[in-house]
Amino acid sequence: MRPFRRRGGDVVARLDTAEAHVLGLLLDQLEQLLDADPEDVDGDPVMARLLPAGHRSDPELAADYRELTEAALRSGKTDDLAAVRAGLPPGGGEVRLDAEQAASWLRTTNDLRLALGERIGVTEDTEPPEDPSGEEGQQLAVYYWLTALQGSLVDAVAAGRDARR
Repeated sequence: MRPFRRRGGDVVARLDTAEAHVLGLLLDQLEQLLDADPEDVDGDPVMARLLPAGHRSDPELAADYRELTEAALRSGKTDDLAAVRAGLPPGGGEVRLDAEQAASWLRTTNDLRLALGERIGVTEDTEPPEDPSGEEGQQLAVYYWLTALQGSLVDAVAAGRDARR
């Protein structure tokens, strides 16, 4: 991966074939979760991270909040996911994003990190894998790669804001 950098009004990165493929698979998994019937994913800790309760101490209020907001939250996440998919070169290559696309990528990479981190049990004490062989090491490596991708995007977007001041 060549990290995101500012180029004019856009931010640009380069993903290799494997990175684009992994990101595509993660998008597929997130899309399946978001498209699932709410009853089928009730109690899924990933969905609890992606669509947190509006009020933790009052279950009735939390249920009312979820009823009012869940469809819009899912729709927004699905729209962002579609924008990321549209900007992802399937065989790898250049990713060029305008401000609106960059915002969608930021929100979606955050959702992907939340989902993957929840599934593999990432905590504040989790360290990058020393040896990424094995399933757990590979999943952690992907998590930290997503972190680096998102971090470079945040830095590139912030550089554009700083330049406008």
